[in-house]
Amino acid sequence: MTDTSEAEFPSISHVISAYLHMVEGARSKSTKLAYKKALKIFAEFLQENLIAPDTTPIKVLSENLFAKFLEYLHGYAPKTEQLYLQAVKGFYLYVDSEKLIQLSQSRLTVLIRQRSRRPGRRLPQSEDRYFELLLEKIQDVQNLMISSADDENEAANAKLRAYRDRAFMITLADTGFRVHEACNLRRGDIDWNEGRAIIIGKGDKEAVVRFTARSMRAMKDYLSQRAELDGNSGRPLSSLPIFARHDKGAGKRVVSITTTTGRNIVKERVEQFLGKELVGKITPHSFRHYFVTATLRGTGNLAIAKKLARHENIAMTERYTHLTDEELDKAYHDVFERD
Repeated sequence: MTDTSEAEFPSISHVISAYLHMVEGARSKSTKLAYKKALKIFAEFLQENLIAPDTTPIKVLSENLFAKFLEYLHGYAPKTEQLYLQAVKGFYLYVDSEKLIQLSQSRLTVLIRQRSRRPGRRLPQSEDRYFELLLEKIQDVQNLMISSADDENEAANAKLRAYRDRAFMITLADTGFRVHEACNLRRGDIDWNEGRAIIIGKGDKEAVVRFTARSMRAMKDYLSQRAELDGNSGRPLSSLPIFARHDKGAGKRVVSITTTTGRNIVKERVEQFLGKELVGKITPHSFRHYFVTATLRGTGNLAIAKKLARHENIAMTERYTHLTDEELDKAYHDVFERD
């Protein structure tokens, strides 16, 4: 690429492809895959901010947009956030070096230093009191929201949001859902009799997710409040999302929440019930930690905990690969359905 006139600015997607091609020639295969994932997340962020990468010229990129992306990544684990930031910062520097836009590299560095989180040191069991407190606070949020939803005396949408947010957070904690998986969940995905859903999870792999009686009750309570809206949608109930938007932009349409909304639900309710100091410390990813930890403590079996959480980033054992569906059902209900 060379100097580009105003009329010749390529699209963001075009430049992303060129950047990844450069990375492929200079980095390892694993690094290329990681950067490709990071730029995919960046493209999703742009879409959610009404910037279509395929048609929007590269000149719209700015340092302010990068700052917003930093906030967007706070829903991810700190280590993942750092990896994605490294990739997207590299993309910005590539765009600057190709003279497609002008950037202040020093400001990008300052923004990352000010707004990103550093991966924390992994604490051994004898020093994990902080994480114990985190789990307690998550449980506090659940209990407070269970008692708060019926106290909503505002507009109907406010009550719907309270029921939705309660169901969303309980479901995250009791299933180990990743935030995008919960946001994409549809009514027809769930077998309400069996308390299960078959989803397409990470890596486009089919997976079984199990639900507690508590999470199913919270979802049913919410859907009951939403019954009139769903009934007037003109669509089969099975095609409707479990978690829908309730804002002026959605109106009377039944529209799935986005991952950004899912992260904001956690952020806003944590601030409401626990205070600003815990915002950013309890994130959607914290709920997966809660789920895995509760499962591990209930079963004492690391393989079962990893299998139920569909957590393939941790090395698997032979025993892990041979766990039966019946074993997983029993382990799940022994942990989460105890009186």
